[in-house]
Amino acid sequence: MTALAAAHPETDSPMLVLIAGPYRSGTGGDPAAMAANLARLEAAAWPVFAAGHLPVIGEWIALPVLHSAGAGPTDPLAEQVLYPTAARLLARCDAVLRLPGESTGADLDVATARRRGLPVYHDVSELPHRARREDA
Repeated sequence: MTALAAAHPETDSPMLVLIAGPYRSGTGGDPAAMAANLARLEAAAWPVFAAGHLPVIGEWIALPVLHSAGAGPTDPLAEQVLYPTAARLLARCDAVLRLPGESTGADLDVATARRRGLPVYHDVSELPHRARREDA
């Protein structure tokens, strides 16, 4: 558990939490492997939401941007969209949840978050729970 979670086991405000982990890494460009990686990232979304926060995954934003440019995650344009999307998201996020697995992009997300003073969690159980409220 991080010092922040230990010091603040509950919070009144929901956090915008970037879920970071492997997407393209280790797939060799195989669409099925990338889809499986995205499914693993998305599996963390409900526990983040259930803790009272708002989960976000960079690919949820970057992939439609790529598609609108007529490109996909293995096209050269992806380098100009995937990493910058995460960096722009981190300007708005309150924390990062780093899932296991080798990932250059997720490692960049963690480094950016730490430079900005954002907490980085490695397990959903480390997230502070949002105090339950009627207007949740």
